[in-house]
Amino acid sequence: MTANPRVFIRGAGGTSFGRHEGSSALDLMAQAASQALNAAGLQRTQIDGVLCGYATTLPHLMLSTLFCERFALKPHYAHGMQLGGATGAAMIMAAGELVRSGRCRNVLVVAGENRLSGQSRDSSIQTLAQVGDADFEVPNGASVPAYYALMASEYMHRTGVTSTDLAEFAVLMRENAQSHPDAHLRTPITVQDVLASKPIAAPLTLLDCCPISDGAMALIVSSEPGAHGVVTLRGAGQAHRHQHLTAMDDVMDCGALRAATNALEEAGMATSEFDYLGIYDSFTITLVMLLEELGFAPRAGAAARLRAGDFNRDGALPLNTHGGLLSFGHCGVAGGMAHVVETWRQMCGHAGDRQLKRTPSRAFIHADGGVMSSHVSLVLAREE
Repeated sequence: MTANPRVFIRGAGGTSFGRHEGSSALDLMAQAASQALNAAGLQRTQIDGVLCGYATTLPHLMLSTLFCERFALKPHYAHGMQLGGATGAAMIMAAGELVRSGRCRNVLVVAGENRLSGQSRDSSIQTLAQVGDADFEVPNGASVPAYYALMASEYMHRTGVTSTDLAEFAVLMRENAQSHPDAHLRTPITVQDVLASKPIAAPLTLLDCCPISDGAMALIVSSEPGAHGVVTLRGAGQAHRHQHLTAMDDVMDCGALRAATNALEEAGMATSEFDYLGIYDSFTITLVMLLEELGFAPRAGAAARLRAGDFNRDGALPLNTHGGLLSFGHCGVAGGMAHVVETWRQMCGHAGDRQLKRTPSRAFIHADGGVMSSHVSLVLAREE
């Protein structure tokens, strides 16, 4: 095979997020993969690479090949990946390397799980809490919201970000989700609703946190563009500064900017050149910290940009137009992948009623795993 320096996002697909009673992780993944293949205009026999994200409801030792067997694929290359919420973006980055090297021509990137209907609340809390340090954090009964709340407390103290600032982003994500038929949460909310919602881990309330969902997402990374639009993977970068909260050096330097710098250098672009953002938002504090560390807003200035309308659908930098994890939903790896699927649809003009008036041409996507532990940045570009 001949190496091709250009890498294309050829197709994307996904299920609705919410409750899919009776559907297994494999069922959901198969639905998303079928959509992606149809969007890409490819047959199963043309898929020569498969990257599969982990599923907490199906902790199989060989999930990628298990899925291939279920979905009737016989790829030349298959691999499973685990990097928390950054897994989806990391798989797309790896798929790009497989295509760029000539190892594969069409790589299916897929993930999904029935985390809402297939896992009890207590089991989910216990499973996710394991991102904490086994000796110093988990024994103290901490949960993922508690880890983020501790981080939020320091960040808010040092920058002056307020709970109202955070609430503004929960409201924006819900506004975006209202126009997406597949979103988990679509009921309108106000800033006061967020502030008055059930306390989870101070300063975070229930509406500062993403819901647990069932769902799946899939993308095709290819050596050739599809019929729907020419969307290229222009750059990608990673950074890993710590694993556990107790090992975090500085809330002002989690690794996001380092990953972004690598991606921007590869793409030959600057933050000022983008007209769309897909930024990970497991909690409102996640979104605010990332926007500010990545340079899309000054410290303590993300909410000001939001209030100015910059992150609105008709603003300079439309943000998570599907509703993000906070409202579209979160089912593990596929939750982060939904940001990429929505970006591809917007760039190809396939977002339906929520299609932006100005079709994005340069998109920046960022995902993090753990407690702001692993960072992956992607740069997508639409070409004529």
